[in-house]
Order: sequence, then structure tokens, then C-alpha cells
Amino acid sequence: MMRVLIVDDERLARAELRRMLGKHPGITIVGEAANAAEAALQVAALQPDLLLLDVQMPGGSGFDLLAALDDAPEVIFTTAFDQYALQAFEASALDYLMKPIEPQRLAAALERAATRLGSAAMPSAAPRKLFIRDGERCWFVRLEDIRLFESEGNYTRLYFEGATPLLARSLLQLEQRLDPQQFFRANRRHIVNLSAVGGIENGNGGAMSLRIGDMSVEVSRRRVSALKQLQEI
Repeated sequence: MMRVLIVDDERLARAELRRMLGKHPGITIVGEAANAAEAALQVAALQPDLLLLDVQMPGGSGFDLLAALDDAPEVIFTTAFDQYALQAFEASALDYLMKPIEPQRLAAALERAATRLGSAAMPSAAPRKLFIRDGERCWFVRLEDIRLFESEGNYTRLYFEGATPLLARSLLQLEQRLDPQQFFRANRRHIVNLSAVGGIENGNGGAMSLRIGDMSVEVSRRRVSALKQLQEI
């Protein structure tokens, strides 16, 4: 059963989505929200699998909502404003539905959502994906695809698939949500995805550095023993 949260500032639009979703027996509507702030509370409390998310809403867009979430569910954007289409697709949304929504398009989008969720790993305390907004560009990124987290003050630069956007969270905030068996705090500025490490280089006096693509990340001396312990697991 796929648990869905409807987010739209228009009451009639929410009612129409409820009616359409009622024809799909594999769907449970866990709640509704009329704005981004309300939706953020609902996501935290209800932990939906999927958001049917309006893009333009008073007080904050659908993109603002996603950027504020530590754990982004799957998303199908719904909107009457086609100028948002390119931005939505850059965000790697599961789908994008124009209003008025056609039943066939909704059915196809829900089927893709069910397939995506069915192939997902078992849920854990770590976020499944991050939504990143840097300027006008947006991304949905699986944590396992992020090679490196680099601190820049209260922001963190992420390295994945040729992109290096800034995320408005500190490295410490992110570290508290990451699996320490997969993501290694190499030094004060860097957290490394161990699956992205291409090699370990040993230097003088026991110094070590991790090779990630064409980058080299130094392991601080106090973290060398922790790295060796992970290598033994």
C-alpha cells in the first residue's frame, strides 16, 4: 500500500485529487496540506511514501518545502504553470502533471512511483534522498550517489555526477543523519562516501589520504585509526 500526502493550496484541487486517487486500490491518502509549512509538519508526522505536490503556493513553493526536508519522499509535481516544467525535471522528480490532471497520466505516474518504491532499500534512520536547490537549479540525489561532502561554513558543497552544488546545511547537521559505516568523517572539512574511494595513499609519518576520482582528501591523524577499523569490518 502506497501512502500519499496531497499538498495543494486550493481546496477544490485537493478534493479532485482525492476523488481520482480513490479509484486506485493500492493508494492510502494519509493526509492533506494547504501550504509548505503545514506540509513539512505532515511529512515529519506521517512519513508518506509519495507527495502529490503543487509547485506554486502562497508562503513557499513546493521546491521550498523539499529543500527544507531532511528526508525527501518520492514526488509527483502538480501545477498549472508550465514555466516550472524545466525546473521540475531538473529536480529529477518522479513525474510532472499539468492541471487539469488527466486520469491516464496520473495512473502512469502512480505506477512508476510504485515501481520506484518497490525497488527501494528497506527504510532506515538515514534519509533516502536529498533535495538540493542552488540558485535556479534543483536536484534529487540519492545519498549513495554523493561522493564527497565538503564544509563551507554553514553550507556544505556536495560532489555527485559532475555537479557541485551548495546545500544550506552544515557538515555537522548532515553527519548526524549519515550512516557512519558508509560515510567517513575524514577531517574537519570532509565526509567521504567510502564506496567512492578509488584508493588509499600512505604518506610520511603515518599520514593517509583517500583518492576520489581526481581528488585527494587528507585523513586527519586522529581519524586514521577509525579508518583502519572500518577497513577491518
